[in-house]
Amino acid sequence: MTGFLISIVVIAISLLIISKLPLGVEVDNPWIALVAGAIIGAFNGFWSLFPGWFRTTSAVVSLGLIPLIGSIIVFGLAAWLVQGFRLRWGIGSAIIGAIALSIVNSILLYMLRLIGLVPAY
Repeated sequence: MTGFLISIVVIAISLLIISKLPLGVEVDNPWIALVAGAIIGAFNGFWSLFPGWFRTTSAVVSLGLIPLIGSIIVFGLAAWLVQGFRLRWGIGSAIIGAIALSIVNSILLYMLRLIGLVPAY
């Protein structure tokens, strides 16, 4: 449960960082980012319910396209569900935002692993 809460906070911080970049992603305040982070984290948790061999095989066979499309759908769905989290340019903002979210989220999680707050996988 602690890992999920850390994930929500890291995703929320990532969303706040992304909203400051000119990518067409708008987040009104940190509370909205936390709610959107919880939704994105919950939907990403459903993907982890699939067996590891299935996730790996689908990612390798599609050259990463299936996980990317899933991330875009989750990002757009979170923007659709949460008032105050908007995609200015529609699907274009969802594509760029999902890619930026994964990059910023990875960097933040790497930094947390370096200082020992998140265990290494």
